[in-house]
Amino acid sequence: MGEATGCGGRGGPTCGAAQDTLSGILNVDKPRGMTSHDVVNAVRKIAGTRRVGHAGTLDPMATGVLLVCVGQATRIAEYLMNSRKTYVAEVAFGQTTTTYDADGDVVEERPVAHLTAEALQAALATFVGPIRQRAPAFSAVKQAGEPLYRRARRGESVEPPVRDVHIFRAAMVRWEPPVATVEVECSPGTYIRSLAHDWGQLVGAGAHLKSLRRVASGRFSVEDAVPLARLQEAAADGDWARFLIPMDEALLDMPALILTDEQAEALGHGRPVDAGAGADGQVARGYTLAGDFVALVCYNAAAGRWLPVKVFGGR
Repeated sequence: MGEATGCGGRGGPTCGAAQDTLSGILNVDKPRGMTSHDVVNAVRKIAGTRRVGHAGTLDPMATGVLLVCVGQATRIAEYLMNSRKTYVAEVAFGQTTTTYDADGDVVEERPVAHLTAEALQAALATFVGPIRQRAPAFSAVKQAGEPLYRRARRGESVEPPVRDVHIFRAAMVRWEPPVATVEVECSPGTYIRSLAHDWGQLVGAGAHLKSLRRVASGRFSVEDAVPLARLQEAAADGDWARFLIPMDEALLDMPALILTDEQAEALGHGRPVDAGAGADGQVARGYTLAGDFVALVCYNAAAGRWLPVKVFGGR
């Protein structure tokens, strides 16, 4: 994704007439040691608004693509979260930890001399496809309104939930005993920490996640991400907004509708419009004749109309 400049439409961040703050997506290369919320707080200071959120949590030890939504782009975060993720991970065999990663306490050690690259790859291949995965006890998953990691830190007994996830691709790219480097493409909600732990259990040696880097989230890649430090330097120079990506760029898999001014106004008032046929339940991007992205709409076959899902342009 290239750097975006300008105002309105496909050419740059959304700047509606009634809007006094920029809106868009920042593809941030998250540094190790910061929480995703720490990055959000940093961007709030940069952007001068509290209307900032991230689309897909990264653990403090993880680095790489963290999509940060600014302004009205916070309203499309759910679509960003639903995209596939790709990671490069280092998995250390021979030790299991409380958190399933290198930040936890070692709870068991086992020999690894019997492990071979062929055996490890064969075991890893069994996780490809739809699987049921248990989240780590030290995770942000909430039970009774409280994150599991808080209960685990208090020493309480925790039973993490089991989730249905999908691993589309998992390949070991390097084996330097006792560490294997793997590339994994997976559905949202997949815990690479749990994958590392389960992989270690399967081969009888135990394992934990040594490092993790998210290299892609949907169509956004780490090659195009801006390091947070560079973003802060740009903010000091007053031109951080050049890194903002138009929010509709995250939605290019959806079809586009061209709307008349009357139709755009109708959607803005919550009214359906007749803008051609679509598949029932299909969501599309709505643009004015001038090229401004103004709405997400959903087709209702029974009514033969497009219904407003989200309308943009105002505050």
